[in-house]
Amino acid sequence: MKILKIPKTDLDLFASILPTFGELHAPVRRGRGFAFDRPALWSEVQMDYPRTILPPRKLFLPPRELMFHFDPAEGYSSLLEEAATPRVLFGVHAYDIYGLNILDRVFAQGPFHDPYYVARRQNTIIIGVDVEPDEGHFARSMNADFVDSGFDLFLSDLGDHWLVLVGTSRGDDIVVMSGSLFETPSEEDFNEYKRRSTSRRAAYRTHVEMGDLPEILEMEYHSQVWEELGAQCLSCGSCSMVCPTCYCFDVADEAALGSRAGDRIRTWDSCLFKTHALVAGGENFRHSRASRIKFRFYHKQRGFVAEYGRPSCVGCGRCAASCPAGIDITTVIKMIRGQADAHGDRTTAASNPSREPVP
Repeated sequence: MKILKIPKTDLDLFASILPTFGELHAPVRRGRGFAFDRPALWSEVQMDYPRTILPPRKLFLPPRELMFHFDPAEGYSSLLEEAATPRVLFGVHAYDIYGLNILDRVFAQGPFHDPYYVARRQNTIIIGVDVEPDEGHFARSMNADFVDSGFDLFLSDLGDHWLVLVGTSRGDDIVVMSGSLFETPSEEDFNEYKRRSTSRRAAYRTHVEMGDLPEILEMEYHSQVWEELGAQCLSCGSCSMVCPTCYCFDVADEAALGSRAGDRIRTWDSCLFKTHALVAGGENFRHSRASRIKFRFYHKQRGFVAEYGRPSCVGCGRCAASCPAGIDITTVIKMIRGQADAHGDRTTAASNPSREPVP
């Protein structure tokens, strides 16, 4: 992996080269939050944002996607060429790159090969940037506070410069086209990078213990915790919508009135929606909110581990920030471990072996 640096004062010149490689998307302020969007001016780009409202997933699996047109007389017409539009996604945090790497395993590397996702992923240049964690981040606990793959370039703050890791040949192409903007880093730069990296890891204020959690979840399948959370959850699906790795979707055919021609539409879905497990005949395998929120946690923290060897959570903190009921994943895990109650207050399973409410 090639390592370079670029002065922060030259970043706008560097950014002017990026549209050569595709549509530029970057973090910009939208209302009270931030979003990956196409900036009108480079000055709109926010390098020090905490997290975006929606993750980069929205660019690879759109919330509502027209997959193809169908017509009995003409067959179907794919929109795969449109999905392959070249893009540059700038300013992605490590945990979100990790989230894309997880989606790759589901849609690009496993048995369910999704051509639309793959086309977008292969034609999108990823440029990462480091982040100073706030109290909502717990990416370090999920081993997602750094990545060594899934990006073309990655920028780390050195003060007056950005240290740049070149991860792919496409990243090297950008460096070559940038000419003299990039420099060779010194030993002092490497020492500063190591110092800041250590400081950044120590800055995480939220931690959660993930060791043996799948086994503990198995033990707590019938825990009263799920009923408590079910009474609290609104089944709105906000946590699924903002999650970098949730990938449930629904597919529907919309036919034109008076015709058998129409469109096939894919839209985001959520396992927390009441109709998610509803099947023909009216049977609903997860009719209660408690069963649905339990399924979400079991899938992300246990089922995904069994299938892919790690949880699908990356510790971005979006779900807790967006939940109108105030459900925090870190508190839920502590509840399952017997380390906290629903309000996050400390308790211990040993002092309450009957699992009756703590007075």
